Order: sequence, then structure tokens, then C-alpha cells
Amino acid sequence: MSTKFPSLNPRQLLLFFTLLSVFLYLPPIVNSRTIRTVDSSSHFSDDSSVTYLWPLPSEFTSGNETLVVDPSLSLSLFGNGGNSVIVREAFERYRTIIFKHVGSSKFGTRDLGYDIGKLSVIVHSDDEELQLGVDESYTLLVAKNNALSITGEVTIEANTVYGALRGLETFSQLCGFDYGTKSVQIYKAPWFIKDKPRFAFRGLLLDTSRHYYPIDIIKQIIESMSYVKLNVLHWHIIDEESFPLEVPAYPKLWKGSYTKWERYTVEDAYEIVNFAKVRGINVMAEIDVPGHGESWGIGYPDLWPSTSCKEPLDVSKNFTFEVLSGILQDMREIFPFELFHLGGDEVNTDCWNNTPHVKQWLQENNMTTKDAYQYFVLRAQEIAISKNWTPVNWEETFNAFPEKLNPRTVVHNWLGGGVCPKVVAQGLRCIYSNQGFWYLDHLDVQWEGVYDAEPLEGITDAAEQTRVLGGEVCMWSETADPSNVQQTIWPRAAAAAERLWTSKEAAPRSNTTGGMTLTRLEYFRCLLTRRGVQASPVTNFYARSPPIGPGSCYAHSPSSPPFPSFS
Repeated sequence: MSTKFPSLNPRQLLLFFTLLSVFLYLPPIVNSRTIRTVDSSSHFSDDSSVTYLWPLPSEFTSGNETLVVDPSLSLSLFGNGGNSVIVREAFERYRTIIFKHVGSSKFGTRDLGYDIGKLSVIVHSDDEELQLGVDESYTLLVAKNNALSITGEVTIEANTVYGALRGLETFSQLCGFDYGTKSVQIYKAPWFIKDKPRFAFRGLLLDTSRHYYPIDIIKQIIESMSYVKLNVLHWHIIDEESFPLEVPAYPKLWKGSYTKWERYTVEDAYEIVNFAKVRGINVMAEIDVPGHGESWGIGYPDLWPSTSCKEPLDVSKNFTFEVLSGILQDMREIFPFELFHLGGDEVNTDCWNNTPHVKQWLQENNMTTKDAYQYFVLRAQEIAISKNWTPVNWEETFNAFPEKLNPRTVVHNWLGGGVCPKVVAQGLRCIYSNQGFWYLDHLDVQWEGVYDAEPLEGITDAAEQTRVLGGEVCMWSETADPSNVQQTIWPRAAAAAERLWTSKEAAPRSNTTGGMTLTRLEYFRCLLTRRGVQASPVTNFYARSPPIGPGSCYAHSPSSPPFPSFS
């Protein structure tokens, strides 16, 4: 009788051969974070201990080989998520990025043997719902073909399609175009990367009220966010200056837009949300109440307490809350993300006291203006919760009446440090955006300040640390518009992105890395520009200012070494 061996399915065989080839090719120092490159033919800097990935993965090992990638690189999808359109479309986007210099040439190219011909992606779940805390972890293996493996390939394994997207971004950063051979190469192979985000919420606020951004510009910003694994676009749609969004329930509201050409239709908003989702990015909408509401009253003047008191919105009228409820109902059809930002900051209630009918209402209800502020915020929260949203409010609400906020409230810090520790100690959750470091319109904040800001500062209790959802950088638009917004966002937002993605152990503060962090960030800034993102020089004193003279993108700092020729 012949011996009966257990059968293996195709995915198990794929993993077996891939893992075997990786371990055969890895040098013996497998417990080190980065293995020193000795291949002098690569285009890496002489300091090969630098790993040119941003954000830095939590765990990885690498070798000293250079692999050539076939421009006909194919995709094989496995697992329960093997039919994912999101992953297939992402693969095509990244193919365009990776092979943009590779094509037919009448001058011919060198006859190269290709080491990598296939990208295998294993996605275990077919659930593509994108919500806070979705699993974004992945592993990435890069192995050369040899006698024991069927073909050289790259394997990405993830529990969800969104983890697979993060792995594809990392893979794209491993690939670089070599101008001598006109081929795409992976340096320092083989690679083994095991990666996951440090925080569930990694955001960028975009203010489209102070200046209007066409949807193509918003899409460009979303695309660039995916390059650093940010996962929340906080869309500050409306403010006192303009109300650009269509609200079918109250169609006169967008009369508050600057002009009839500077508006977002419901279809525009849908398009932005869907464009973001397939890149693993949620859209958290914000309407800032009760302050910052002057633009509301252009279409519905009854929302103003009076023509001389145009904000805060009129707290004394049920009509105000009917409009608010109608807006939230319409927006619930557009924005599936569980978090909704209700603002609540910078509320000057003086004119409530100076408006006769509001003052009378306050007296009848035995309220001070501070009480009325609390009443408005809490009633707005109730409306949002009734529509299955979790309310987010700026920190002034917590500073004014912390015990009264709904227990589901997420408090958004911005005024300074020390707020998140108080918030989480009370059992609420917090988002960190300390304006001293993470307000991008503060042009004098250097990259080091952005990078070293710590969302968990002052929080030592492990349970309390879990209540810090993460953080976001804020792109307020008083002095930014489509002409300069990308230069203002990048590359400083990338510094915050690494702080939010990479563990503190893997990415310590900038002054402890011997200049390595700056070297990597300067390289990543050049990667952004090569991908069409208008990112400013890293070390200019004022963000978004131009270079001070001629020179290489890769050497704006006198201490910068040469860089690899990654695309």
C-alpha cells in the first residue's frame, strides 16, 4: 500500500514555496530590523542602513540582492476576498506608478531576465465595509525564483482588502526604476514585512469653506493621503464664510456659497466618498454648530438671531433644529462613516443676550448663555445619535461641560496639550490635533515638531491609551486654495502620518535617529513629486516656500546623501 500524504490547497502551496524561498535567501541575521546591503551595483546611498519606506513598517527584514520586476507583472487573488474589484483596481493604479518609465522603445532595451513575474494577494475576508478600526494589517514577502519555487513573486497577505491596499503601497515603494537598464528593480531583497497601524484614526482635515476646492483637487489630495496610509478625510465642508453643499431637504442653504460655480452637488459628495473608499479612506463630514453658522442664514434668514447677530445660530427656535436634522438626514445618505463632526468650537454667545427674543427665551427657560450653548450642543448630539452617528466635538465642549457630554462623544483636541489625558480619564475618546504642531496653516512649524508630537503624551494607563483613537493634521484654508494646498500639506503631513502608523519603538523621535529620519523624509518628498504631488522642500523654514536656489530634489539639505532612483 502506498503512503497517503495530506493534500494541500493552492494557497497553502503558494505560501509554502514563498516562505521557503525567503528563508533560503535571507542572511543569518534574521532578527535584525534591517540587514546591511553590500551589493555595490544598487543605486542606494552609501549608508545602506537607511530604509526608504514611508511610513516605516513595524517589523521587517531585508537582504542584499537586487531583483528585476517583469513589466508584465501579473496579479493573482486568493482567499474569500479573491473577487475584490477594489484590490484589482488598486493593482492597476500601482502598476501605472511602478512602470511609468517602462514601455516600448525604438532604441531598444537590454535583454533582461526577470526575477519577479507575479504578485499574489491573499485576502481572507470578503467584507468590504470600511469603518473605524477595520483591520489594515498585512504581511509582504518578496522572494526570488529559484530551484525550489515555481516562479519569483511577491506575496501580500491581509485579513481585509484595506490591509491589502496598505501592502500594495509598501510594495510600490520597494520598486524603483533603474535608468541604466531601463528596468524596475527591488533592492535589498528578499524582504519580509509584517505591518499594522498604531492608531485606528489617521486623518487630514480639509477646509472647503474658506476656499473652494474643485472635486478633482480633493481627489488629488485623497490619492496623496493613500501614499502615507492616512485613512480619514475630515471634510470641513461648511463654515461662516460659505455653505457650498447641496442639501435637498433645504435647497436654499447653498445660496450661502461664494458663487453658483463653487458648490458641491449630492452627486459630487457621493463621488468623493466612493473615490476615498476604494483607497481605504473614510470621509468624516463636519458641520460646525452653533458657531460658524453665518452662511446658513443667507438662504434661511430665520436661522440668524437677527441681521446684526448672524452667529451663533438661533438657539431659541425649533426651526434651527429642524434644519439641522434635515441636513444630517440628507448627509447620512451620503456619508456612511460612523463618526460625524458637529464642531462646537469658538462660540461667542454675547449676541444671544443682546437679541430680545433670544434673551426672553433664555429667561423663560432659566438659562444663561453658557447653559444655552450646552443645550444646543447636547441637542445636536441627540439628533446625530438618532441617525446612528457617533458625535465628534471640538474640545471647547469638553472644557465647558465635560460631565454633560454624551458618553459616546469623541472629543477633538486642538487648543493645546494636556486635553486628551483628561478626556480619556473621564472615559471618553479623543482625537489629537494640537494646533502647535499639527495645524498645517501654521507655516512656521518645522517638520521635526510635526514628527515628534505624541498623541499619547501624558497618558500612561494602557486602558486609557486605547481611548485615543489617533490624530489628524488640519489644513485650514484661510491662506490656502487650489494653487498652493498640496505644497502646504506635504511633506509635513507625512511626518504626522508616520507618527500615527508606526510604533514608537520603530520610529523614535527625530533627534535620536542620527539624521536618518530626515534622510528618509527628504527622499519621500521626492517620491511624492515624482508621483505628481506638489510637495515643498522639507527643511525650508516656512512651509510651502520654494527652493532657495538650484539643486537636486534629493539634496536640499547640505547633509543629505545620494538617494536611490526609486520612482
